[in-house]
Formats: sequence, structure tokens, C-alpha cells
Amino acid sequence: MGKVTGFLEIDRQVGKYQPASDRIRHFREFTIPMTDGEVKKQAARCMDCGIPFCHGPTGCPIHNQIPDWNDLVYNDNWDEAIRNLHSTNNFPEFTGRICPAPCEEACTLNLEDVPVSIKTVEQAIADKAYEKGFIIPQPAASKTGKNVAVIGSGPAGMAAAQQLARAGHEVHVYERESRAGGLLRYGIPDFKMEKHFIDRRVAQMEGEGVTFFYGVNVGIDKPVRELLDTYDAVLYCGGAETPRPAGIPGAELEGVHDAMNYLVQQNRRVGRENIESVAWPSDSIVASGRHVVVVGGGDTASDCVGTAFRQGAVKVTQLDIRPQPPEKEDKLSVWPYWATKMRTSSSQAEGADREFQVATLEFIGENGTLTHVKCCEVDEARKPVPGTEFYIKADLAFIAIGFSGPFETSVVKELGDALEMRADRRGNRSLVANDKDYRTSVDKLFTAGDIRRGQSLVVWAIREGRQAAQAIDEALMGASVLPR
Repeated sequence: MGKVTGFLEIDRQVGKYQPASDRIRHFREFTIPMTDGEVKKQAARCMDCGIPFCHGPTGCPIHNQIPDWNDLVYNDNWDEAIRNLHSTNNFPEFTGRICPAPCEEACTLNLEDVPVSIKTVEQAIADKAYEKGFIIPQPAASKTGKNVAVIGSGPAGMAAAQQLARAGHEVHVYERESRAGGLLRYGIPDFKMEKHFIDRRVAQMEGEGVTFFYGVNVGIDKPVRELLDTYDAVLYCGGAETPRPAGIPGAELEGVHDAMNYLVQQNRRVGRENIESVAWPSDSIVASGRHVVVVGGGDTASDCVGTAFRQGAVKVTQLDIRPQPPEKEDKLSVWPYWATKMRTSSSQAEGADREFQVATLEFIGENGTLTHVKCCEVDEARKPVPGTEFYIKADLAFIAIGFSGPFETSVVKELGDALEMRADRRGNRSLVANDKDYRTSVDKLFTAGDIRRGQSLVVWAIREGRQAAQAIDEALMGASVLPR
């Protein structure tokens, strides 16, 4: 696993960023790639730690064999490294860019705050594989005669479709939007992941026999019952796209928007698509010359911050109801799990004002248009502290507090009570199906991804798509050679 003494001799290094003053002028990726030699040095730091927590249940949800491909990169065996990586992960160029890397949190070297640069090495393997021509279509040697429909082409749907096609099934993917990728394409800004990476994978999948049907909103344009009657199995990967209701007075004012409405629009602009969408409002939202307030402390909120700066916002303030986390976690009580500690995203580092332990009380406006956001400090129980109210000037406000479940206007509405759903203690709704066979309460209908487990990471979506594909293959054929 790498160089035996590498972790003692080589310092941790990750890719550098373009200066903030330069990168906010465009929507392209801004990480400066490391050289092959630098990547090999980072792979060499992987130590013989006995129990590799990085790819256990606390580290990598898709169980990437991280020590193995670190060793292969260190030994300059890039061809075998991508084969190993692909054995667990269909799209390492996605995860290498946008996964928060819980594997690095679980790395044994993180006990000393210098984990192996796993995410950097993963991305380098995928990029090198494309550069060397290692990634090509892998069509099945023979067909099974079975056909499967996949509803939704996010990471769960794409992973499942690719696995099922390689097992020899006829696979048709139905996508509501004009291009594949789901929120991977329309929700994540291009400065975090450019969308030609998705297009390359779609081309590979088409070479493997997957057929994509775009602009088809199943449940509205095409009845899901028709798919169930036509195909041997249907996999529903619709995602969790309903914004969680904030319940903040004044949310109806002009200038107050759900975060995804804003992000989808800008991604469509960058992709040279019409900003009109079947799922999100099409009124133009631009932050140029405006004071922007972002309500929420997660990745979606951070994406709004970076997008607003690139559009020319005068000032961006991010509000987080949670207390400011400590600069450093207590390793012995947290490791190897994901730690709550102060983290600053590249977008926040571009100049955002961050307010912690602050509640958004009301959106204030004049003549129906937002002018200010009324806030106050909260205590540890998130209750308002009397006398701490203050106002922030705002021309735009984005609500980024998560998602409460799937859109219930298409497949869910059509199937009605026949489709069993559940709600958690926060009211988040999801389809009922276990993570063994991924079957719903409707015959022949399977489900995977955020629509089953709730909003989560892209790595979880890929894992669920792969496992659902294995379950469908086994259901259709009686046995499966696909990995879980």
C-alpha cells in the first residue's frame, strides 16, 4: 500500500486553486491539477494501517478499494488502477470532484490531521484513464432478452442503467429534462464539476446499448403504468427535489427564491440551454449588483454563494442557525466518523460574510419587493434570544435548507395509495423499499437513490443504483454476477 515509509517522508498535498479574484470571473473548474509525479507521491503516503477505515462503512459508502489503487498509482500502473476503481464506482470523475471525502476523515493519518489525499488521487486516476483512452464502452457479450426502464438519469439512475446494460438487459432511461445528469447537471455549479464529464459517460453508456429518452416526464407525459406493462422491470430514481418549507414570513416577496430555482437557471445558462424548465420557475434570477442573503449552511447554500459572486453580487451573507463549530474536533471521540468542525468551502472563501447561531425571522419588503432580512441570535436550543434582532440589507434571498422528498406531481401522484411512502420525524417523505431488493409496494417497480433514502451524497446515489441493478438482475434472471 504505497511506499512503506511514505507517510513519514512526504507531506500531504492537494491541488491548488486559482486566486479568488480570478476564479470568480468564470464558471469553469478552477483547481490546478497536480502532475503525475505529485499524485504518485500522495498515493505513496498510504500506510499499511492494518484496518483501512477509509473504505469501511465509516469511510466510503461504495467501498472503494483505496489502499489498492493508491499502491497501483504509486507503481505507475494507471490501467489497473482505473479497473480497480471502476469495480466499485462507475463514475470516479464525479466523486473525485464533488464528494466531501468521508474517506479522508476516516484515514488513519487523519489522527494527525494529515490524511492521504484520497479524493485528489481518485480524480487523477479517472482523468488519466480518459487521457490514455482506457475508458471505452463495454457492451455485454450477449443479451438476456429482458428489458428495464429507468426513470431519472441522476447518478443513481445512470449507475443502475450502466450495470444493467452490462448484464445484457435492454435498458431505456427516461429523463424529464433535456439532458442527462439530474441535479448532478442542473444543481451542481460548473465551477465544481463541468458537465462535459457527464456527456462523456452518456456517450459510453450509449455505446453499451443504453437508450436515453429526454423531455419525458413520466407520470405526466407518459403514464408509469404504461412502462410497467411494457417492461420486465422499472427502476424509479426520481431524486428528492421538493424544497423543505422554511415557514418564514415574507417568503412570497419578489426576490425570495428557493436555492434550486437559482442554481438550475445558472447551470442552464452555462450549458446554453433555455432557462425555462418543466420543474422549476423560469423568471430570470441574477445577482449582479445586488446584496444577497443565503439562508442555510450546507453545500447547496455554498453553491449559491459561489454563483452569486460569479454573477457580480455586491455582498453575500450566509446565515446558519447552528453554532459556529470548533476549529478542531476531538479525534478520540469522533474518528473515524465525519466530524463537526469549522469548514470553509472555496465559495465561502471568496468573500462571504458568515453568521452563525442566527435565525431568519422574516423577509421585509416594500411594494412587494424584498429589501431586508430580519434576523436574531438563538440559544443552544435554537430559540430566539430577546433583544438581539437585527436587519440585513437584501435584494435577493435564497432559501437553502434542504429537501423534503420527491416531487409528488408525477409518478407518486399517478400511483397514489398503491405506492407506499413514509415520513420521518422532520416530515421528509420517501418511497418505502429496503436496501436488499429495492422493491416498492407496486409490482415490478423498484426504487433507489435519494427518492428512497432521502437527500444524500452522490456516492450514496451511485451505491444505491449499483445495488438496485444487482437486485433487478437477480429478480429477472434468478441469479446475478453484478456486484453489490
